[in-house]
Amino acid sequence: MRNLRAVRGRAYPRVVGANREPSWVFFDIALPLLTVSAYAYIYKFMDPARVELVGYVILGGAMTAFWLNILWSMASQFYWEKEIGNLQLFLIAPISRMSILAGMAVGGLFFTTVRATATLLIGIFIFSVSFSLQQPAMLIVVFVVTMIALYGMGMMFASLYLLLGREAYHMSNLMTEPVYLASGFYFPVKQLGFYVAAGASFIPITLGLDALRQLFFKTGAADGFVSVELELLVLCVLCVVFMVLSKLSLDYMEKLGKATGRLTLRWQ
Repeated sequence: MRNLRAVRGRAYPRVVGANREPSWVFFDIALPLLTVSAYAYIYKFMDPARVELVGYVILGGAMTAFWLNILWSMASQFYWEKEIGNLQLFLIAPISRMSILAGMAVGGLFFTTVRATATLLIGIFIFSVSFSLQQPAMLIVVFVVTMIALYGMGMMFASLYLLLGREAYHMSNLMTEPVYLASGFYFPVKQLGFYVAAGASFIPITLGLDALRQLFFKTGAADGFVSVELELLVLCVLCVVFMVLSKLSLDYMEKLGKATGRLTLRWQ
């Protein structure tokens, strides 16, 4: 029961509190559309016949919200909590630290899904993109599994970022644009070549986005990296791997904190 309350408590600021500032909602939805529009017009100019390329960009642009949420709302969160003095409370509370991470993940997923959906719908309306949903059940399964694996990675990063200390901010910046490229947010990842795409597949959103494109568009399978079924299987494996690694990294963080006595010290 205490752990469930902890999940609810950490999810609440992201579900309710984040919507109390209307300007945040507007910019979270509108700003990604600027990048999406730039790529969309480039693709329309290069090959007007392939309208699905614009759809790839719109879907990828919507999914960037999830990656940014992982970096700035999940991975960096423990470090910011330490700076404002909340981490001590988390550590002495009679709850599992995993429940705190789970609450952050649940709240962040809701918060981001609303904004990503709005970005996707507005992009579809502006550029008149048509989708072909022939397997809606599979699409939902792929999305859910992708989010579990992705937020599992975020939970693992939360502990690692805390150990990095002040370097956490630089790590988030470092892992933004390169991941946009390696994961194929604005183009099919298949175009990077098999080995690069296979290496980028360790980031769950790479395979998840590729599978969603194959399910959303008629020509998606031709531009896909591998089959949707294989991508789903790999994502399921990544779910387990990142959940286990998040627990191990959290335990290691606590153990190291007890040994060094610096875990809750600010500016470390």
